[in-house]
Amino acid sequence: MAVLSPAQRDAFERDGFVAPVDVLGPDEVAGHLASLEALEAARAGRLPPSMNAKPHLLVRWLWGLVHDPRIVEPVADLLGPDLLCWGTSFISKSGKDEKFVSWHQDATHWKLAEPRAVTAWLALTPSRRDNGCVRFLPGSHRTVVPHEDTSDPDNLLGRRERVLADLDEASAVDAELGAGQMSIHHALVIHGSEPNRSGSRRTGFAIRYLPAEVAQADGRQNFATLVRGRDHGTFALEEGPEADFHPDAVKRHAQSIRAGMRVIFEGAADRRAAGG
Repeated sequence: MAVLSPAQRDAFERDGFVAPVDVLGPDEVAGHLASLEALEAARAGRLPPSMNAKPHLLVRWLWGLVHDPRIVEPVADLLGPDLLCWGTSFISKSGKDEKFVSWHQDATHWKLAEPRAVTAWLALTPSRRDNGCVRFLPGSHRTVVPHEDTSDPDNLLGRRERVLADLDEASAVDAELGAGQMSIHHALVIHGSEPNRSGSRRTGFAIRYLPAEVAQADGRQNFATLVRGRDHGTFALEEGPEADFHPDAVKRHAQSIRAGMRVIFEGAADRRAAGG
């Protein structure tokens, strides 16, 4: 079982991220990628956005991934023994794809009572500079910076937000990963990724974890998945799917997504109307 070394923990504290961390073997990651491609092929070649929000509540092998000790135990080294999964999604770029992720901090619209959370970014394909790997600005996790929402259709973020600050992009570090490796980054570290200039797809599975004692800032009880330790009552707990796309799982998934959308998007329209 993979746990972080002292040097890796020190790197996370200093830089706001650690990479690479070995997780899956070649046969495992190839099997997961094939399973994802089968899901996509059954849906006109891509997952619809509603399915790509918390897909672990719909698909059993993804439910297993968010609980996999090889992912969870390194996260527990950083956040403590009681862990929730707050969200999951695939982040894919096709070959020669102009889609990108702007510089941002994950916690901007999560509205947590405190930004003690991480994203485990598991590479299902190689993730390199030429195909748009994640890039980090080391040490940027110590300060909350303002963001603005944009309307750029090529921006893969949900609200197409970007940092409003002068950034030292020359200091950016490319978190290149082999298939089956992951990075772990702090919810406040500034990061983004460039378009895929290669001829092959780049795909990762992003898993958002937080300590089970951390709640939403406004006291609203959102939904999350308990993956380790004990529940602290801060979120309503989600259930795993009885089978892939089981009707009961589909209903529970829709309820969880509606609650999460209210948290993330509440007030966005008002701000856009005001020019903010």
